[in-house]
Amino acid sequence: MKTLIITAILFSMCLIFPSCHNKADLDANGMPGKLMIAVYTGGDNPQGVKAMAGKIKTYFEKKLGMDVEFFFATDYTSVIEALRAKKVHVAYMSPFSYVLGSQTHDITPIVTMGEGGKPHMYHSIIFTNYSTHLNSMADVKARAKSLTLCFADPASTSGHLIPRAYMVTIGLNPDSAFKQTIFAGSHPASMLSVASGKIDVGCSAKEYGLDILIKHGELKEGQIKVLWQSDPIVSSPIVVRNDLNKELVKKIQGLYLNMAKDAPDIFAAYVKLYYTHPKKLSYMPVQDSMYNGLRKIAKGLKDINTAN
Repeated sequence: MKTLIITAILFSMCLIFPSCHNKADLDANGMPGKLMIAVYTGGDNPQGVKAMAGKIKTYFEKKLGMDVEFFFATDYTSVIEALRAKKVHVAYMSPFSYVLGSQTHDITPIVTMGEGGKPHMYHSIIFTNYSTHLNSMADVKARAKSLTLCFADPASTSGHLIPRAYMVTIGLNPDSAFKQTIFAGSHPASMLSVASGKIDVGCSAKEYGLDILIKHGELKEGQIKVLWQSDPIVSSPIVVRNDLNKELVKKIQGLYLNMAKDAPDIFAAYVKLYYTHPKKLSYMPVQDSMYNGLRKIAKGLKDINTAN
């Protein structure tokens, strides 16, 4: 009886004092006490991403009039899980992690990076180092049993889904055709593992992987040999939970769409982390249908689970 009385008192106090509630929880109108934003930091410059997130936090807090906090994830699977567990309201996702996360239909993309009014595009690559003496994917197929292969992140578009799908089309099952197949964990890890000779064949993004590492001096021209390059891939979306207040969503979308104009220093510094030619870029609206091509590819791979 005593326990029941104490529990009742504590429950009543939580009703009276809002501090008992998690500020990330939504009220009856879909408004959070604190806006939580998830961002991937598994690239080659996680400290740079965190520094820029701090500037975006200040910009958003001033414009929205509410507390903002970033959730930093070292892999895209953690971003998906944070959304599903309702720990975050907004998330920066890769195209494939969006396809995976949208299976439950509770998130919506609001913006992606654009160039000249069209979505910015990038490419997946399969590569090796020159010591392997591999010159083509035909060579890879012929010698696969003696080669090691690495993907980047399991939920990466260019570092997993696209190269896996391509290899299947040429008769290479990544899970059984190679001596060993691993996930390096990130694009830089995949690139550097191959460049150092620890892994024979790797998969990554050209623009967000190879080009950025060369730009930052972590790789030199000629260390990596590209064996295959994909068709263009639609750029990554920023998404919101569907239970978030619709007016707040419009404000958040507007802040991204106007960031290049209203906060040019913040925008320019952020895109330089990922793009080698950022001057023509700005955020633009994005539709779910832009990722239907990736959904089709994912569904065509029996060993890719798009429901989890």
